[in-house]
Amino acid sequence: MELMQLEMFVAAVEEGSVHGAAGRVCRTQPAVSMALKKLEQEIGSPLFDRAGRIGIQLTPAGDLLYSYASRLLAIRNEAHAALEALSKLQQGHLRIGSNESISSFLLPKLTHTFYEQYPNIKIETRCANSEQLILELKERKIDLALLAYVPESSEFEKQPIMQDELVLIASPRHRLVQEQCVHIRDLGNESIIIESGSSSLREQVVRAFAHYGTPLNIRVESATIDAIKRMVMMNTGVSFVPLMCVREEAARGELVTVPFEGLSKERTLWVVRRKDASHSHATKAFMRTIKKEAQNLPLIQQENGVVRQFPQRSALTTSNRRQLRNPR
Repeated sequence: MELMQLEMFVAAVEEGSVHGAAGRVCRTQPAVSMALKKLEQEIGSPLFDRAGRIGIQLTPAGDLLYSYASRLLAIRNEAHAALEALSKLQQGHLRIGSNESISSFLLPKLTHTFYEQYPNIKIETRCANSEQLILELKERKIDLALLAYVPESSEFEKQPIMQDELVLIASPRHRLVQEQCVHIRDLGNESIIIESGSSSLREQVVRAFAHYGTPLNIRVESATIDAIKRMVMMNTGVSFVPLMCVREEAARGELVTVPFEGLSKERTLWVVRRKDASHSHATKAFMRTIKKEAQNLPLIQQENGVVRQFPQRSALTTSNRRQLRNPR
């Protein structure tokens, strides 16, 4: 029993004749008659009461088949309409994973831009550490991930979004703000406020302190970025955080970024997805949004404790970069 046979059968019933059905399904009248005959042979029962002279009269089998066939065709039409809406991004579902700092300070901008163009796409976000998000990408629980750490794996493709920087923050009342520059070795007696044990940032800090044989005095751990900032403002301790998370507080003088050495400062943010051809239309559209927005996202860096933000990376020339490294 083929769907085309059922479509011819339903058309014959609703049009009231084989001739009308042929015109509706764009087939010849003999082709429709042959299809209906084969359908009856397959079912093993006549579908039409041919004793009648007026129009098409259904047998009990024909009446039963019509009720099912009409529903099947309606479902097919719904499926076609839904698939067309999906391809035109009139509906769909997008699952995005990101770590905490990106989720709080970059993801809202990207999703807002995407939503302005595709308001009918449902977006589901997931906040977790990089290791967990990579696993969820592999298991297809999320469509893409926004990360500051990307594993070397042939399973994924990655695209840079923006450049950020790791900074040491302190309260304006803290003694370190008077220093021109501090080294990791100078922080052995400082109270450190740090993220959870599963974050790549924490691991980076722990390795740096271990490398220089400096005690890591953790005052508070497993804190959120917002909690860390508030604790540092209250002079509970100092912390290493992404610069994009504190640029507003630094501009207002609520926090101070202290120049430091002994730990890599550069931080690239990436969008990562599986390297296969099964990506949804919504996923591809979000990747296009990121690619476009990446040209307008700021390059955030600091020099001598002063936050500098360039509005467009594409406009940051070689001379700009040289001036940033060697301010007059």
